[in-house]
Amino acid sequence: MPDLIDAAKKSIEKLLEDSYLRAAEKGQLPTGAALQGTVEVPKDANNGDFAANHAMSGARALRMAPRRIADALVENLELEGSWFASAEAAGPGFINFRLAPTWYADVLAAVQAAGADYGRSDDLSGQRIMVEFVSANPTGPMHMGNARGGVLGDTLASVLDRAGADVWREFYVNDAGNQIEKFATSIDARYAQLILGEDAVEFPEDGYHGDDIRDIAARFRAEKGDGWLEKPVEERHAEMARFGLDINLPKMKSDLARYGIQYDEWFFESSLHKSGYVAATVDELTARGWTYESDGALWLATSRIMGEELRRAGKSEEDIEKLALKDDVLRRANGIYTYFAADIAYHRNKFAVRGFDRVINIWGADHHGHVARLKGALDALGIDPEKLDIVLMQLVKLMRDGEVVRMSKRTGKAISLGDLLDEIPVDAARWFFNARPETQMDFDLGLAVRQDSENPVYYVQYAHARICSILRNLADEGYSVPQAGEADIALLSTPQEHEVIQQLAELPEEILRAAHSLDPSRINRYVTELSARFHRFYNTCRIKGEEEGVLKARLLLADCVRSVIANCLGILGVSAPEQM
Repeated sequence: MPDLIDAAKKSIEKLLEDSYLRAAEKGQLPTGAALQGTVEVPKDANNGDFAANHAMSGARALRMAPRRIADALVENLELEGSWFASAEAAGPGFINFRLAPTWYADVLAAVQAAGADYGRSDDLSGQRIMVEFVSANPTGPMHMGNARGGVLGDTLASVLDRAGADVWREFYVNDAGNQIEKFATSIDARYAQLILGEDAVEFPEDGYHGDDIRDIAARFRAEKGDGWLEKPVEERHAEMARFGLDINLPKMKSDLARYGIQYDEWFFESSLHKSGYVAATVDELTARGWTYESDGALWLATSRIMGEELRRAGKSEEDIEKLALKDDVLRRANGIYTYFAADIAYHRNKFAVRGFDRVINIWGADHHGHVARLKGALDALGIDPEKLDIVLMQLVKLMRDGEVVRMSKRTGKAISLGDLLDEIPVDAARWFFNARPETQMDFDLGLAVRQDSENPVYYVQYAHARICSILRNLADEGYSVPQAGEADIALLSTPQEHEVIQQLAELPEEILRAAHSLDPSRINRYVTELSARFHRFYNTCRIKGEEEGVLKARLLLADCVRSVIANCLGILGVSAPEQM
């Protein structure tokens, strides 16, 4: 997929290189220098469409004033047949280039030819990347953090796919360990209360107190009868946990599907224990000399692992000591492996067994302290920790009329993902949650349902619907969108038309920036700006009623904007309505 902004920059590099050789041959510039510099898009359009600083960068090597170099380079530029109509020396030695109609025509041709694939590249081709996100505890409903993590992970996966990677979406199901035992104990207590009475059975203080546990216990009794109190505790808890998970997991899957999220795999923690992979991973750490026994438990020498990493990074012993690094238990004295041991095994499995080149996890900010420990454990296993990226997202506060909202209007309980989607459209939820993950978010429920330009998702969707309406109305008058080669793009000469096309050209690079920075919110900002530029264009430049050549060129431009808005909304998992 051509990136015509990058291609224009490279074209300028070549034009300046050729110009320097001509100037040197004439004796206007010294010979034998390598002219280098950067080409940027100026913030002020008065400084041209592109600005090169080669004259200033080459001043020392050429032993001349930058402005004299710039003047010589401009004098010897040969722009005929290029993408540029003119170039001029400016200021202390910048060279400003202005685009010719051919470049604008090539942008529209590229957008039209690629259609839904416009913006795709092969930049990450050959890389198998796993994005693991949400991975909510399956012991209860998903909350707001899961809602935000879900859209961040899903949109990031879409961005990486557009950048050429082979992307795998995964949900890690924590169906083993202490939280599952607590889940089973909670169901067991509610089950016993149903049979013996609430006063007869004390509910565990650290149990799960939600009404969902009462519902599971009631369903268990209805299906299994009252005889389970006589079963051994271990058998009873195993069955109750399985029963509860069989209720909760389908609900999680349906909520996430409603949210527009589908996974390639739901990976179960229990499979790591049953296969012996957790034990094998701990044995490998032991064989590499990174564990020790104390008080009957097996410990990972986390402080030693991280200390060695910090020393390699140049940290002083005093700085390392201040961190008060601690070791981690891998296997308790009772022989049970810890969650951390399973997490290490899970990430080892991603790399060593399934062969992913890169793994990206979307975690809540409360997991910050876990990042270095997990990366250290991978390093101890001989796995490059730089292949693991952790995106930490901050908390979400739901707001209504300036007040924090903690309870669902419908249920009167803490708001779950399902409650949220009952109150606001999925499109709004996905748009707003795809904000910068590193900042705390105030989610304005009132704004999310407004149908005006203050609501950014409505603003962008309206731009798409507005263009569709224009296309329908002109089709009724016998005008169809022309092929790029059939339109005279030179007729698109206003600043508003040019800024729209320049924004269209930015998409391939914007997708790559989003992929490499792991920041899919760049797509929100990009398509909002594209919509704003289109609205400015349409409010200034008529389409209907114009001379036929202008009409066709502007019709092509409008259709390209429609196509690119739809592409961006598709990346975000947001619909592109044709009518509003």
